[in-house]
Amino acid sequence: MEKSFSESYKAAGVDITAGYEAVQLMKQHVARTMTAGALGGLGGFGGLFELDLEEFKKPVLVSGTDGVGTKLKIAFMIDKHDTVGIDCVAMCVNDVICCGAKPLFFLDYIACGKNVPEKIAAIVSGVAEGCVQSGAALIGGETAEMPGFYPANEYDLAGFTVGAVSKEKIFDNTKMQEGDAIIALPSSGVHSNGFSLVRRIFDLENKGLDLYSAELGRTLGEALLEPTRIYVKPVLALAEQVTVRAVSHITGGGFYENIPRCLPEGFAAKIEKAAVKTPPIFALMQKIGNVPERDMFNTFNMGVGMCVVVPKADANKAVEILRANGQEAYVMGEAVKGEGVALC
Repeated sequence: MEKSFSESYKAAGVDITAGYEAVQLMKQHVARTMTAGALGGLGGFGGLFELDLEEFKKPVLVSGTDGVGTKLKIAFMIDKHDTVGIDCVAMCVNDVICCGAKPLFFLDYIACGKNVPEKIAAIVSGVAEGCVQSGAALIGGETAEMPGFYPANEYDLAGFTVGAVSKEKIFDNTKMQEGDAIIALPSSGVHSNGFSLVRRIFDLENKGLDLYSAELGRTLGEALLEPTRIYVKPVLALAEQVTVRAVSHITGGGFYENIPRCLPEGFAAKIEKAAVKTPPIFALMQKIGNVPERDMFNTFNMGVGMCVVVPKADANKAVEILRANGQEAYVMGEAVKGEGVALC
């Protein structure tokens, strides 16, 4: 029986045998993510997942899709590719948890100029790690070799997730009250937004990433490539014990764009600026780039990757539950009548 191989396609820049090798290398990583609902394995035309109707009463499916963006440029420059997959998963699953949904499965899409199997497997190892952290099964994906479209040493990475939540458990912000506590869940750094500005501030294409920074305690490249934190499991644990009014994933647009997205009409977020614990990387960017504070809070997460709104009486309990589930947390503000975000 003849195996699949095309000399003509290879001469055009696409080596299909490299794709097969990449699949073999990534299988060990994918195996780590398998959950009870995942059916079948890699290689089919569709990923199969069986929904547990005992766990979800009147299930509502929640989907999310996103990519890593120009943070990938940092990975290219450092030639380190085993963490950006975590970012890809995080940007999707952190969105669906804002509804109270548990991520069920994930699919990735990698488009590259040249399929180097070891590099593709390294990327997928990060995707698998993100899936393990969020409890999602990696049930499929696609690697597209596109010579002439992407440079040989570059790629793009995007993903898609589907989660589920019982209809009565969807977070309901319509019951929000004045004085409800806004709890900050710290970020691990810049996460995966604002990197066009990051690259301009540090002039990375000309100055590089190798310089050690005493302020950061590591090289600039290491600090910027730090993967996005995944908040799924702590937030799900919190929702089991406390009424969660709303959740916001702080991504591109920072505080001013993202926090209002979880607030009902007529409510605003009053944030105590002094309470916000901002990592040194943001102060360094503001100083070097001479970026106004307003723009910093309207571009970056400023050390807060997610915020959760709970009743004022439950604030301390919520912080304790989050910390018990491995997630540092603190109160940074409250819901008030009004519109938008006020940093006080």
